[in-house]
Amino acid sequence: MASDIISLVRQQKEYFLTGATRGYAARIQALNDLENSLKAHEEDLLEALAEDLHKERTESYMTEIGLVYGEIRYHRKHLSAWMRERWVPTPITLFPSGSRRIPEPYGCVLIAAPWNYPVQLCFEPLIGTISGGNCAVIKPSAYAPAVSAAVAKVVRDAFPEHYIAVVEGGREENRILFEQPFDYIFFTGSVAVGKEVMAAAARHLTPVTLELGGKSPVIIEKTADISKAARKVAFGKVLNAGQTCVAPDYVLIDETLKDSFLEEYRKALKRFSPDGSFRQMASIVNEKHYTRLRGLMEGHKPVIGGHYKASERRIEPSVYTDVDPEDAMMQQEIFGPLLPVLTYQNLEEAIRFIAGRPHPLALYLFTRDRDVQRQVMNSCQFGGGCVNDVILHLSSAHLPFGGVGASGMGQYHGKKSFETFTHTRSVLISPASAEIPIPYMPYTKMKEKLLRKVL
Repeated sequence: MASDIISLVRQQKEYFLTGATRGYAARIQALNDLENSLKAHEEDLLEALAEDLHKERTESYMTEIGLVYGEIRYHRKHLSAWMRERWVPTPITLFPSGSRRIPEPYGCVLIAAPWNYPVQLCFEPLIGTISGGNCAVIKPSAYAPAVSAAVAKVVRDAFPEHYIAVVEGGREENRILFEQPFDYIFFTGSVAVGKEVMAAAARHLTPVTLELGGKSPVIIEKTADISKAARKVAFGKVLNAGQTCVAPDYVLIDETLKDSFLEEYRKALKRFSPDGSFRQMASIVNEKHYTRLRGLMEGHKPVIGGHYKASERRIEPSVYTDVDPEDAMMQQEIFGPLLPVLTYQNLEEAIRFIAGRPHPLALYLFTRDRDVQRQVMNSCQFGGGCVNDVILHLSSAHLPFGGVGASGMGQYHGKKSFETFTHTRSVLISPASAEIPIPYMPYTKMKEKLLRKVL
């Protein structure tokens, strides 16, 4: 396996040097080939998502395949403008030279994807890689084996492996891949593994984008529309059974609103699943994560939900109000349908609580007060988020997505994906006949005097 991966990376680097991936026509053709293969294998992907995560078809299309199609269309529409070399202003001190910015691909990119959105998080970074003119190796998660096989089929039918390839497998394949001298690494996953990826990349001085996670808070301020806030937060916890890196992780709510919020949350869950079965909600991905979530539930009494079914790895959407900030449920990213609800007496208290913890990937604020909106946005550090909504910010190609601090580094989606996988080469172009000897030795008082006038 190690020799195969080493050979694959070498082949891709050699292919990149031929220049075949750089031209506009080649990039557009690759985007078209990817789209066509996705359409041809769409049913395979939907079935694989159902097999690995028991995802319902509508949710799978909405959160995975549909977003990928949209990203392809956006890149096709704008790629020509993004690729354009641009003249930029040149300081008078460099006259008569000119200055250009030229977007250049990095070369061979590794995309390491997680299991929770295993289609979207393989292909959305790949779209940016293709638009940037790179080769790519995709490593799907072994925790979603059916999707991994389907992704490999999509890529294999669209591209030769010396251009874009998929490496399947588990930890050993990950280890070997991260040892290779890639020109860029794009990783989505946990903070712990992100640190390992960054350490491995440092050995080759490889630039990285890390899309990690964290405990994304919801602030519900006293002017909020409680019924809408409750429905939207409930949607965020039911979607993919809460196994979303930007899922609402916990709620900070004005203490006067807690009871009405809980009542509206119950109503929202009843509306989502009238019979209470939540059969359309995804299951927990595997026994390891199911056991972890059950451990978080122990010692706490749910005010909503709390039921589970081990044979199906299902946990009912549940709310807890007896949670202390030092409890395990508040110390690790939940990544499941459990929702701690904490109260505050004044907004500054909530802001201090968030500021005293690692920067989250997302923050959600429910308020009708624009001054409150400005106060929170100017006081809290987070990757991205929504006002009076949850999660939906990541579906816009116009909004770069990424974390800050412990929740990650770097961004992608839309133009930012192109920029992430592109190095901007800066070039100063001087006429062959031009030469200004002022910077040359020997230095004189007259030269210093001239330099002080222009610098």
